[in-house]
Formats: sequence, structure tokens, C-alpha cells
Amino acid sequence: MSGLDSPSPVSSPDSKSRLAEAVRSAVAAAFPGVEPPAVDLERPKKAEHGDFASNVALQIAKQVGRKPREAAEAIIAALGAHAEIARAEIAGPGFINFTLSRASRFAIVPEIHRQGAAFGRGQAGRGERILVEFVSANPTGPLHVGHGRQAALGDAISTLLEWQGWRVTREFYYNDAGNQIANLALSVQARIREARGESAAMPADGYLGDYIKDIAREYVAEHFGDAAGANLEQIRQFAVAYLRREQDVDLRAFGVKFDSYFLESSLYTDGKVLEAVTLLRDAGHCYESEGALWLRTTDFGDDKDRVMRKSDGTFTYFVPDVAYHLGKYRRGFTHAVNVQGADHHSTVTRVRAGLQALGLGIPKGYPDYVLHQMVTVMKSGEEVKISKRAGSYVTVRDLIDEVGRDAVRYFFLMRRVDSHLVFDIDLAKSQSDENPVYYVQYAHARVCSVLREWGGDAASLGDADLSRLGTPHEAALAGKLAQFPELVARATAEFAPHLVTHYLHDDVAAAFHTYYNAERFLVDDEPLKRARLALVAATRQVLANGLAMLGVSAPERM
Repeated sequence: MSGLDSPSPVSSPDSKSRLAEAVRSAVAAAFPGVEPPAVDLERPKKAEHGDFASNVALQIAKQVGRKPREAAEAIIAALGAHAEIARAEIAGPGFINFTLSRASRFAIVPEIHRQGAAFGRGQAGRGERILVEFVSANPTGPLHVGHGRQAALGDAISTLLEWQGWRVTREFYYNDAGNQIANLALSVQARIREARGESAAMPADGYLGDYIKDIAREYVAEHFGDAAGANLEQIRQFAVAYLRREQDVDLRAFGVKFDSYFLESSLYTDGKVLEAVTLLRDAGHCYESEGALWLRTTDFGDDKDRVMRKSDGTFTYFVPDVAYHLGKYRRGFTHAVNVQGADHHSTVTRVRAGLQALGLGIPKGYPDYVLHQMVTVMKSGEEVKISKRAGSYVTVRDLIDEVGRDAVRYFFLMRRVDSHLVFDIDLAKSQSDENPVYYVQYAHARVCSVLREWGGDAASLGDADLSRLGTPHEAALAGKLAQFPELVARATAEFAPHLVTHYLHDDVAAAFHTYYNAERFLVDDEPLKRARLALVAATRQVLANGLAMLGVSAPERM
């Protein structure tokens, strides 16, 4: 996947942004006449190395005629006493490590209270439109766990984009044409005849799940005039509509809603496939060979040319894909993201090549692709391979019924999209620190418990005196909270919801649980109590915002 152009600026200037600007000003003061570079601040892996580190001295050393360490010394001297900085030290060949002042470190707390549910939002999208296509399952059966991972990913990516100022349209593309749909109709027809006591062979690539019997039974009940199942086209239309409704029910149970649905069959009935082929021929990138029509995709980065229209007159699968994406672009979606399984890898080059070959000015990397790996479901140490209903695979509904929506969504999102996902049902059902979603949700519930025990109005904590804070646990937790806007911007730019799950689990929840076990919050010292509760309430807000992005609930009691 190529990702978006750049991460979003954070919602408002934070300590990192202010420090970067201060360092840039110090470079300008230390070396007059030199255009200061953009200052990149990294977070050191070890706490003893401070809060941020910069290589700016190494960047400009040659330009200013100084050794990197000498340039670093000059920058630190120009910084002088600065409200943001408690300490600045030179490390290694010329890196500068910065430790924030107490006031700067805890300034994020009132900012979180001020922004509330909006904390973490940005404006990188600038209100531009973007279409996110995901799930797009063939309407030939219930949604399997691979579709489930894709649904969770697509929905979370869409939400991240919305948080960064994009106007998102979620679209489901129904592959309601081709051999698979023909085999679906034949499978239902066979079950209709079988139920009548007739001899009926299933097609070679037929569908064997119990749901086919359900469709056959419903068809006969609604079409008693065709009780023998003679009208194959009518059966096809009924089966597709039936399974579309079933898939919609599964998606609603998963908390996923779409703004628009697009039928592949409409590309043929509306003449869009033929139009795309005509445009490609007119652009001069097609040729005839062996009775087939070919596209010179090698002109656009493919390893070999591709057949568009086979010798029997039918089109290969990537041709309607080109027509579909041309339609997306014409609908005004100059940005588009496709979330699909890794088995679509070969599609990426072909579709992009076809769009380029049209010669209509569509950007070279259009659309973006997020390709996810497979899901293996485990229970009691063994792989689960079949569903009672679908027969040959595990369905999304199976998992939701077994462990609940929250666990399914979180587990589907907590690994990189390009890594194989093992879904451990026993782990997802456990109420222990080993269960990632339980660990994060329990942190939120713990905060709520503390605030309930206190009994005051959390909205009044925004003006607490934070100068009373300063323990290592408090500093660590505040530092993690401050990273949230930057983390959201990066996760959006990279189409990487797993970064949010890692942040919530490894950073915020872990830091809070440690703080909870180390300190008392409801102390007799009223100013200290209010300061700690302000930090705790800010933690609750960040956990709630992050879980909302993932489509996972933030329970107040567990």
C-alpha cells in the first residue's frame, strides 16, 4: 500500500511542536544567515535519554563549517533557559537529547480536558472526499472470518480518515456477475430438486453449506409457481438478494455500515465495461492476438501484457475492475482506498495499468490498496475450520456469537495487515491481563471506578493545579497521552489501525495500570488529589477516543 501523502498536523500545538519550533529558532540564532531545516524530534527508547532527541546538529554541521558536537553546543547555548526544557544534553556524535520541564510535560492534561471527545482529531484531509471500498464479498454465502478482518480494517481506516478531516464514503462492491454466481444458482436449483425427491447433481464448483438448503426452501415458499426450480435466472436473482440481506445482517451485528453499494452487474448493463474497452482501444494500448484482445500493461509497469477479452468473447476479471475504478474517479473520488485480501495482489498492477492506459490523467498510484493476510481460528489449541451453517469455513457470525463484537473487532485490528492473524477464541473470551481487549477496556473501567468513588464532577478537573504532579509514573503516563494526536495522524497516513491498538495496550493502558498499582489517587491532600484525578480523567478520555476509532466499546464497569 502506498498510503496518503503526509500525516496530519495535530489538533493544536503540543509540547513536541513547541519544542521543535524553539530548536529551529535556536538554530537561526546560533547561525545567522543559515536557513534552519525542519526539526525532527524522535522519542528515545530509553527514558533516561530524555523525552525527545534531535539530529539537527548533524544535519547542519557541514553547512555551518562546524563539527556536529560543536554545532550542538551552539544550538543549546542559543536555546538558553527555555520554559519547555528542563535539560538539553549532547549524546553520541552530536544528537541533542531534551528533557521537558514539568509544566510542559503535564500541559497536555488540561488540553485533553478542553478538547474532550475531539482530542486526537486533525485536518490533513482538508475536507476532501475519499472512497473506502471494503468487504466486497461475492454474494455466494455468509461472510467468513477473512471478510470479518476486512470489515474491521475498512471501518477503522474510514474512521481514522474521518478523524483527520476527510469526507469518507464507505462502499461495498457486490461481485454479482460471473461463474461463481452461476454456480450459486445451480447449487440452489439442485437443492430444490433434491427436496422434491428428484435426482440432482451439484455443480463441480457448487456450494455445499446448509444455507443453500435454506435459500432453496425460501425460494419455493415465495415462488410456488416454480416449485420445480425450472427458472434458473429467477433462482439466481433470488439467491443473490437473499445472501445480500444475510450479509447485511452480519455486518450490522458487527457494527459496520456502508454509505453506498455498487453492483458489478451494472457495469455490464450500463455499458461501462464496453466504454472502458473502447477508451483503451482508442488510446492505442490494445492489440489482437490469438483471437483475444490484449492490453499492453507492460507499458505501465506490469511484467507481461494482459488479456482483456478472451477468444470466447468474455472479459477477464480486471476489465470490469478498470471500469469500476474509472467510475469512482468520475464520481469525484480523486482519492480512493481498497481494502482487500492478499490474494488480490496481482490486481493492483493490472488495475492501475489499465487506468493509466486510459490517458485521462488519473494519478499513477490510484487507487491505494490495503491488502490483508488470512485469519486462522483456534480453539482449545486446535484450528477451527468449519461452521455449522456455512459448512466449509468459519463465519464472522460464529465468532461474534462466541466472543462478542468488541473482542472480534479488536483482535482483527491488533496485527499488521500484512501479517497472518491467529484468532484464539479462548484468549478472546478470557477475563485476564493476557486478553488484549480486556486489558484495555479494564483500564477504562478502572478509571471510571476511581471517579465514581471520588464522586465529584470530572468536568471541574480541567483547572487542577498540576504542579503537584511529578512522580515517574505520572510523567510516564502524561508522556504517553501526549503522543495520541501524532499517533492517530501516523496510523491514518499509513492505513494502519494496529498502531492504535498497540498504543492503547502497550502505552496508555500499561502506564495507567502501573500508576494505579503504585499510587493512591484519593489522598487527603486536596490539591494533589485533584491533580491526580485530572490526569486519570484525561487517561479515560484518550482510552475512550482510541477505542471509538476501532469501533470497540469503552465500558464503565467490568
